[in-house]
Amino acid sequence: MRACVIHGKEDLRIEDVAAPSVAERQVRVRIRAGGICGSDIHYFFEGRNGDFVIKEPLIPGHEVSGEVAEVGSAVRRVRPGDRIAVHPGRPCGRCAQCRRGAENLCTNVFFFGSASKFPHMQGAFCESVTVDESQCHPVPANLDFPVLAFAEPLSVALHAITRAGSLVGRRVLVTGMGPIGMLTLMAARKAGASFLAATDAVDEPLRKAEQVGADLAVNVAQDRSRLAAALQGPGAVDVAIEASGSPMALRDCLELVRPGGIVVQMGTLPRGDVAIPANLVMAKELDLRGVFRSGMEFDMAVDWLANGRLDVRPVLTGVYPLADARSAFDAAKDRRRSLKVMIEI
Repeated sequence: MRACVIHGKEDLRIEDVAAPSVAERQVRVRIRAGGICGSDIHYFFEGRNGDFVIKEPLIPGHEVSGEVAEVGSAVRRVRPGDRIAVHPGRPCGRCAQCRRGAENLCTNVFFFGSASKFPHMQGAFCESVTVDESQCHPVPANLDFPVLAFAEPLSVALHAITRAGSLVGRRVLVTGMGPIGMLTLMAARKAGASFLAATDAVDEPLRKAEQVGADLAVNVAQDRSRLAAALQGPGAVDVAIEASGSPMALRDCLELVRPGGIVVQMGTLPRGDVAIPANLVMAKELDLRGVFRSGMEFDMAVDWLANGRLDVRPVLTGVYPLADARSAFDAAKDRRRSLKVMIEI
């Protein structure tokens, strides 16, 4: 079968790889669409994602949808022909994190398209993958595959909202208007936020943020003072969600959130130690909370997409065939023209 394979920095090839087999509790999924995530972009353009370095050829991709092609003899949840969202993680179910319900923190998880372990965990930018029955989330047959592939990034946004606590009537700042930040902004409004501020260093995604509901959108590369002026005193935010992976954006969150407020860090910061004004956490009695992937929010994300509760189509800016994956990655990196770029397979 055909697959998109990254061999190292800017070395992407469409290759033939072995097709997966199916055990009795497994499902073979014919992949139809996959979104390019920031981690995929890092793997391709840098040969690494933070501390995770490509040491062998890696199939990227973990935001995928498809249809059931084959099921094992013991599978009952889905059947051939079903349209499904695919959860990219397969937790062990046995470690301390799994036992306490934090499967996203599983120490033995298999997660599509990650070089965090060696041998690497191969991803889903290929014609078919084998998954456990539990990873399959069936949906109505009329839901478009590219829309359905938003389940994973939307689940991360929903996990950030969950970590932030109740947003009803809250003033919320989201820094970084990439796809995850944009989805978080949209989800925060659905969760009851009364005011939404968005920041980025590029104008084009900020204009999109205004279209999907931001009350204030500020290009901090051009006019950081405008942000501080708008969010000082009574205008301070209750919750700040950092989705850019920028240390300066995290600083903004810590400085602009009100005393006693909540800061949620979901963007991947540069590898190594990052200097932040930690005394603000102490002096303002802030809650600083991390976000890593998602947990039960994947079910919620699939439900939101299936029922049309959140229209993610404004975030979808390009769809490319697998054979033109290199162009898809180039487009995904260009933040002036792209938000979420999909590969159809």
